[in-house]
Amino acid sequence: MKKRILSTLLAVLLVIGAVFMAACDQQPAEQPPADDSGATQSPDDSASGAVSNFDVPENGYDGSEVTITFYHTMGANLTEVLDLYIAEFNKLYPNIHIDSQSVGSYDDVRDQISTEITVGNQPNIAYCYPDHVALYNLAGAVATLDSLIDSQIEVTRADGSTEILGLTDEQKADFIAGYYEEGRQFGDGLMYTMPFSKSTEVLYYNKTFFDENGLTVPTTWDEMEAVCAKIKEIDPESIPLGYDSESNWFITMCEQYASGYTSATGDHYIFDNETNHAFIKEFRDWYQKGYLTTQMLYGAYTSGLFTSTTDPASYMSIGSSAGATYQRPAKSEDGTYPFEVGIATSPQVSADNQKVISQGPSVCIFKKSNPQEVVASWLFVKYLTTSVDFQAEFSMASGYVPVLKSVAENEAYAAFIAQADGGDYISALSAKVCLEQEEYYYTSPAFNGSSTARDQVGSLLAQCLTAEDNGDVDAMIANAFANAIAECEYNS
Repeated sequence: MKKRILSTLLAVLLVIGAVFMAACDQQPAEQPPADDSGATQSPDDSASGAVSNFDVPENGYDGSEVTITFYHTMGANLTEVLDLYIAEFNKLYPNIHIDSQSVGSYDDVRDQISTEITVGNQPNIAYCYPDHVALYNLAGAVATLDSLIDSQIEVTRADGSTEILGLTDEQKADFIAGYYEEGRQFGDGLMYTMPFSKSTEVLYYNKTFFDENGLTVPTTWDEMEAVCAKIKEIDPESIPLGYDSESNWFITMCEQYASGYTSATGDHYIFDNETNHAFIKEFRDWYQKGYLTTQMLYGAYTSGLFTSTTDPASYMSIGSSAGATYQRPAKSEDGTYPFEVGIATSPQVSADNQKVISQGPSVCIFKKSNPQEVVASWLFVKYLTTSVDFQAEFSMASGYVPVLKSVAENEAYAAFIAQADGGDYISALSAKVCLEQEEYYYTSPAFNGSSTARDQVGSLLAQCLTAEDNGDVDAMIANAFANAIAECEYNS
């Protein structure tokens, strides 16, 4: 995977270099006619790699007939929800035609767009993760959203009603802060993405087992260690805890300890310090005692271990809130579940600095030579991300949590949450827990190489849990950190 990403990066850089050399060797091409809309963004901006703020046309959206291509990863059930709201959007803006395309996986979206950018054929809108945006911006292909968000230009819709092009103060305040601010994590303070559908990590536990044995659900890592020890006493063959993402675990611990992971500016690889060495050493001790496993060490998502009814048993699993149905065991022949699943907030180092990772796709808008395409794309993105009804329906269908606070007051969504349990309505329970910890969400910096850094700290954690130490654990851990940083620097 790392080689594929690196190849893509190099391909984009080669194109950028070719464009630069061509500009040096040729006479300036005839400039396109001036656009009387007032937009100044050049079609060549994306090829130059330069960041330029999008200049909103003086008349905002002028009613132009445009086709907007939207790349995403939705399956049939979610596409059905999306299509309903595309139809509603078209009642307001009938000249904006939305070409919705399900491309495959998130990586498929990234790879296809990275190729299309090289020939200037990227879509208008796409699902994205922060490292995808950092990749696209090697060619300066993503439109900044600040001028659109702040625009007070009045736009008239087909039904005669009006709206301002940008976001009202009320709309801005309605976004869950951690999700919204993710769009500014690229080191320059500019907004590149809007939150679309989100998830986080939660603690799944075997509630039946906990209740039968009088166990208390851990809220801190110290409590987690104590619970794991008690579970091993009750069931010596068990693996009490599974953690699906080593990278998330490492980064979350850095956030909770405020010990430094990476930075989008300056020194990107600041995760080599005594605090980080210490928690790695502690978790290695847990592993040696048989307290835990991870996705890399187990060889599959640890939800499979958690939901299994065969030995060795596992009684806790930390994984994505959007994957709640995968953390639920299959029904027995009598139609009941072998055990009830409980869901709790993620363990913390302390109550003074609670941090939980923010995940799930955002959407970005790409630069285009026609500014009306950018404005039309923004109107569609704004419609989906600020629609309480869409956010409610999409969240209930997908397992992701809404990005708007006010969705909690939506009648259908409130009824959905009210059904929350550890069985048939486990997705509702997961969403409920997510909302309980929303104020603690964090996002890690995104830059060229951030994906490599994530991969390396995950591999580092797994390696340190299992590696031979030859009598010197500290030296082994220090060497693992040095190797991870060297790999990051090589691939940056």
